[in-house]
Amino acid sequence: MSILKQAKTVGIIAILAVLAGCAGQVNESAQTSSKVESAEDRAAREARQAEFLAKQEAAEAANEAAKTAEQLRNSAMAADTLFFFDFDKSDLKQDALDDLDAHAKYLAADRSAKVRLEGHADERGTRAYNLALGERRANAVARYLVIQGVNRSQIESVSYGEERPLSLSRDENGWSRNRRVELIYQ
Repeated sequence: MSILKQAKTVGIIAILAVLAGCAGQVNESAQTSSKVESAEDRAAREARQAEFLAKQEAAEAANEAAKTAEQLRNSAMAADTLFFFDFDKSDLKQDALDDLDAHAKYLAADRSAKVRLEGHADERGTRAYNLALGERRANAVARYLVIQGVNRSQIESVSYGEERPLSLSRDENGWSRNRRVELIYQ
């Protein structure tokens, strides 16, 4: 349920609670007093009070939702955006999941946010093979995000294969830096 729907639900519940509490009250002394408030006046006053309380509750819920959305955004922006893979693999590593969860929570909460997943491979293998491997890696990250509640329309996947290396070192350390997916907010 979205944050706005939750805020609306809270507001409706507050109105119903106030009205239910007021419905059973009878002020006997007011009936005998010369300054008797009519039932219509009392109902109108109570309705205004209920409306005021509902608006106040909705404003508080919206404020809380904005704080939560900002916290999710900050958490996602602090998370790592580079996800590395083993040689010739497209399986997500366990150490990437916490960062991906932070990105997924933010993207699921803010449906207007979009992300591009850029898949990469090291220089070993043919150009065509490395493009396909980069695509499998980007799709693995995309699948994980979708499973966590992100709308697929928020995600763009692209593969660069071996064309955009992070490291030019022709050793295992350099190659391991090039086997990655970069998550880029648009």
